[in-house]
Amino acid sequence: MADIQAEKAFQKQQVTFKNRFQLKASKGKEGIRYYKNIGLGYRTPKDAIEGTYIDKKCPFTSDVSIRGAILRGTVISTKMRRTLVVRRNYLHYIKKYNRFEKRHSNIPAHVSPAFNVKEGDSVTIGQCRPLSKTVRFNVIKHEISAASKKQFKAF
Repeated sequence: MADIQAEKAFQKQQVTFKNRFQLKASKGKEGIRYYKNIGLGYRTPKDAIEGTYIDKKCPFTSDVSIRGAILRGTVISTKMRRTLVVRRNYLHYIKKYNRFEKRHSNIPAHVSPAFNVKEGDSVTIGQCRPLSKTVRFNVIKHEISAASKKQFKAF
C-alpha cells in the first residue's frame, strides 16, 4: 500500500466504497479493487485486475468509458507521465493527379499503468471523454513490435 501513495493527495479508487459489497470488485489483501470489462471485444489486462495501481483515467479501473473511434498506431513518444503520442499513417487521395500521398497525424493518448508500453510498439486506442487539454484517447490494447518508430507502413 505504501507504493500506491506516491502522490501528494491520498490515492483511492473513486468507484469503490469501503463498507459495501461490489459485484465487479475483487477482494485481496490490499482491500476491495474495482475493475470492469470495457466491452467491444477487448479483454481487461491481468495487471488491472490484480494490480495495486490507482489511476482515475484508466478505462479498466475507473468510470472512464470508451465510445466513438477505435484507432491503431505506433508509439513515437513516452516522455510524458502516463501519456504517450501515437503516430497514425494514412493515404490521402489527390483527385487532380489521380494519386495518393502519404500523411500522418500524432494523437496523444492516456496509457494505464497496466500496460508496459515502449517506443515503436503498436497500440490500439479508443476515444473517450476529454481527459486533459489535448488527450481524448485511451490505450485499450498493446502489441509489442520491433518496427522503427517513424517508418511508414502500408495498411
